[in-house]
Amino acid sequence: MEATLEKPKTQSKNRTIRRVAVLGSGIMGSRIAAHFANVGVDVLLLDIVPKEPNAAEQAKGLTTDSPLVRNRIVNDAFQTMLKASPASLYSAKFASRIKLGNFDDNLSEIATYDWIIEVVVERLDVKRSVYERVEQFRKPGTLITSNTSGIPMHLLAEGRSDDFRRNFCGTHFFNPPRYLRLLEIIPLADATGPDTDPAVIDFLMNYGSLYLGKTTVLCKDTPGFIANRLGIQSLIQTIRVAEDMGLTVEEVDKLTGPVVGRPKSGTFRLSDVVGLDTTVNVAGNLVKMEHDESRASFELPASVQKLMENKWLGDKTGQGYYKKSKDATGKTEIQALDLKTFEYKPSQKVKFATLEGTKAIDNLRKRFPVLLAGTDKAGEFYRRTFADGFQYATHRIPEISDELYRIDAAITAGFGWQVGLFETWDAIGVRKGVELIEAQGKKPAQWVYDMLDAGIESFYRVDSGKKQYYDIPSKSYKTIPGTEAFIILENLRGDGPSQNVVWKNADASIYDLGDGILNVEFRSKMNTFGQGVSEALMKGVAMAEKDFRGLVIGNDSAEAFSAGANLGTLFMFAVEQEFDEVNLMIAQFQNMMMRLRYSSVPVVVAPHTLTLGGGCEAVLHSDRAVAHAETYMGLVEVGVGLIPAGGGTKEMAARASDLYQTGDPELNILQNIFMNIATAKVSTSAQEAREMNYLRSTDQIVLNRSSLIAEAKQAAVELAENGYTQPKPRTDIKVQGKTGIALFKAGISAMRMGRYISDHDLKIADKLAYVICGGDLSSPQTVSEKYLLDLEREAFLSLSGEKKTLERIQSLLTGGKPLRN
Repeated sequence: MEATLEKPKTQSKNRTIRRVAVLGSGIMGSRIAAHFANVGVDVLLLDIVPKEPNAAEQAKGLTTDSPLVRNRIVNDAFQTMLKASPASLYSAKFASRIKLGNFDDNLSEIATYDWIIEVVVERLDVKRSVYERVEQFRKPGTLITSNTSGIPMHLLAEGRSDDFRRNFCGTHFFNPPRYLRLLEIIPLADATGPDTDPAVIDFLMNYGSLYLGKTTVLCKDTPGFIANRLGIQSLIQTIRVAEDMGLTVEEVDKLTGPVVGRPKSGTFRLSDVVGLDTTVNVAGNLVKMEHDESRASFELPASVQKLMENKWLGDKTGQGYYKKSKDATGKTEIQALDLKTFEYKPSQKVKFATLEGTKAIDNLRKRFPVLLAGTDKAGEFYRRTFADGFQYATHRIPEISDELYRIDAAITAGFGWQVGLFETWDAIGVRKGVELIEAQGKKPAQWVYDMLDAGIESFYRVDSGKKQYYDIPSKSYKTIPGTEAFIILENLRGDGPSQNVVWKNADASIYDLGDGILNVEFRSKMNTFGQGVSEALMKGVAMAEKDFRGLVIGNDSAEAFSAGANLGTLFMFAVEQEFDEVNLMIAQFQNMMMRLRYSSVPVVVAPHTLTLGGGCEAVLHSDRAVAHAETYMGLVEVGVGLIPAGGGTKEMAARASDLYQTGDPELNILQNIFMNIATAKVSTSAQEAREMNYLRSTDQIVLNRSSLIAEAKQAAVELAENGYTQPKPRTDIKVQGKTGIALFKAGISAMRMGRYISDHDLKIADKLAYVICGGDLSSPQTVSEKYLLDLEREAFLSLSGEKKTLERIQSLLTGGKPLRN
């Protein structure tokens, strides 16, 4: 494992994964290989040898004996993976951890690998033939798993040796493996031979969670396992209801998107992205299940059948429920399929009275009752689809899972839902949900009635900060296994008074995490820094210094750690030319960051997802950052016509100074930092944030998002127990003065001449160069932090009075889009 990644507290006595062989280099295989490379594992990626050279190879005189021909399939797949967006690798340099080869020449090498993952085409005969060859070379005891999305384990393992069977199971990743958190673990349980060793399952459950950052869900060997069984049923039933109600494609995608805590793609766009043929293939297997009382729900709706006949499969064929086309002016437009006429029409914006009524409800769980009470078509759609999903899930217990929490974990992690089916049901009330189902002429499983008869009114509850689920056999609540070490702020907060919340305002809360550590959580829109958040941060430091020994800054937001400063107040003061107020705002923001940096207790910041502007500056001024692997960090102020002035420019100048070594080309280091800020570059991962110097080598990168706050707390405890000493303000920052300014001005002038940037971009970059180089100094020299902070503030104040800066801020505030004027 790489030292950059968080280590487990314990390691299996019998297994350490250093090398993984991935058999099959298609979309899933190459991306699974990439994710193992992300976590520091050496990977062997293999695929078949082509039957003959293609035309280009023949023109070069190559034959099937040539390595270029023999490895063409794997090489092409690997290059496709490298070019794909979003990126599969945390860093492009991690590609060197993947070795390419083919089954004929390189399969024998699997003897030296710790884990073999089969990801070949979804055909039982093909998979079995691969296993036959694997057994010739596989070392006894080596893990062997399949990424099948639905073929039963007992069929795959038929005819295999006892050792193979004991170390074999399903490991079903969801696409794209880096970003979707679900990893389904499916043990082999079959009367014809040994089952999967329980120690193997325990190991994979732990490894998937800790090293791969996955929500690992233990599944039964049933058709579709858990996520696809529930997810495909929901997708097809949604399409069926849409057709029945006469709803448009755009209307359904609006109703099934972020408003109900699901991805922006909604239902029909998701179908296009996944590929309609994939959905149909999975549904075709599921509709055959004679034991499923609702198997008719997998029968294809009319629009799906028509699309399949037309071979309009979605993105892979250029059209499905949507397609791109050119209008009369040559401009690209998105067209949506009319489900009645089967013609494409320009996509229309959607409005429903029910949705309008929920705009002010930020809490997703409080939104559901309002949506289901709607008196328009939206309300009817929600009542029909939610009732169907609820009742279907109840009847799948214990068939696909003995525990209801596994169903919610699979659907949220596999399909990107913020809350699962039973969590949604809890939000509207279990009795209300039963009434909803019965109103549609259906009934949930008997265990739901038994639960209510016993006086139990919810599927989940929180006890002492830990989430518990209703266990059906024992008719009692149990803590969700594997979550005991997590710190989930939502569970500490609760709906009413909480002993863990020691202070709060409208935008933030301060929690006592135990062991002398406080946590400041902000909950403003996109977690932007406004007055409420700033007040909480200053209060948190003061409270920690007085009665505690450390402070964590972290939150559970799904969207952003922080999108930066709240620009509304700045815009108001700048438009009114109240520059004294602007100057005071900047000074206060700088003072807050310096308060974090020079507190008498350690401050640990736990960034994740979007960490922009002021959010990035908070990370820069921490004693340690504990970052989730999916952290997209950057100083992006130039996008609104400003420069970083919360200590961000100062801190990056200081980091450049610290990186200088004797004989190093100092300006190259500073130039890279300057260009990152000047172009508002945002890292695509925490690893890239480290390469951009927004994270230090001493900062941690954690793969499992659920463990982020707990790991940050542990870092604060360690800093305190190791004898934390309050740092002193710096006076030793080496800056380049006129030498650096001249170099940077030459570069940005060339960019302006090439029309890569506008005149206003040029002006902003000039200001940035002046500050990061320490001003108009005659030669390189050392300066203090205060000196650079003053330069930052002056440049920011000057730019805030520019008309084009105000236009940029206004564009972002009113339309949510950056303006490059």
